[in-house]
Amino acid sequence: MSTATFDLRRTDSFTRNLTIFLRESRYEFIRLLRTRSFSFSVVGFPVVFYLFFGIIMNRGQQIGAISIAKYVLASYAVFGMVGAALFGIGVGLAADLAAGWLDLKRASPMPPLAYVLAKCCSAVFFGILIVGLLALIGITLGHVSLTLAEFALMIALTIVGVVPFVCMGLALALMVPFSSAPGITNMIYLPMSFCGGLWVPLMFLPHFMQTIAVLMPTYHLGQLMLGVFGYASTGTTLSHWSGLLGFTLLMLGTAGVAMRRVEQNT
Repeated sequence: MSTATFDLRRTDSFTRNLTIFLRESRYEFIRLLRTRSFSFSVVGFPVVFYLFFGIIMNRGQQIGAISIAKYVLASYAVFGMVGAALFGIGVGLAADLAAGWLDLKRASPMPPLAYVLAKCCSAVFFGILIVGLLALIGITLGHVSLTLAEFALMIALTIVGVVPFVCMGLALALMVPFSSAPGITNMIYLPMSFCGGLWVPLMFLPHFMQTIAVLMPTYHLGQLMLGVFGYASTGTTLSHWSGLLGFTLLMLGTAGVAMRRVEQNT
């Protein structure tokens, strides 16, 4: 009897926590979507870049057997999902910390991880939205040939690929004050995207930058996304996943140290 009661309580607790998490994720996504300064910039930036560099300037152009519009679709999909993670988590969490909103959340009966996981899910949702929009633009305006299997792999890679940059955003939010968070995030995000070969194909970058690129998580995620189309140029799938895993662990460790410092100061 006691065992049955215990199991029932545990089931009720899990259902309650899941409901809170789903509700918090929904409200966080709606809040970010309604925040025009966030949604327009995070979604609009990669869309405008792709329209300009992938459609207007290079429509129908090819480099050997590589379609430029399709190549750029992969690279700007990564560019967009990274931006959604860094600004959604890094800048958004820094703003909540500065406003004391996180302290209020921690004092409430909400499960401790529900708040952070809701922000992570919102970053994933925005990443999927960006990839979907870019794919739609590529198919309709750039005449990109995209199979259902390729699109499904893009979405799957988006869901997994956002995680390392969510961890990076978490570390930035805990280390950087909100007043300087947007600027510092851009100072990291834009050079990391360029050096990772997301703006200009890696083959066109100077040799020393191609050497530096292997240190960038954007390079590894970009090569995995290009691999969906068979366009990956360097490295192996295992090396790219290993690079992303190492970066994720590094960012999680950094975030853990930063969190302890925040708790000590408060």
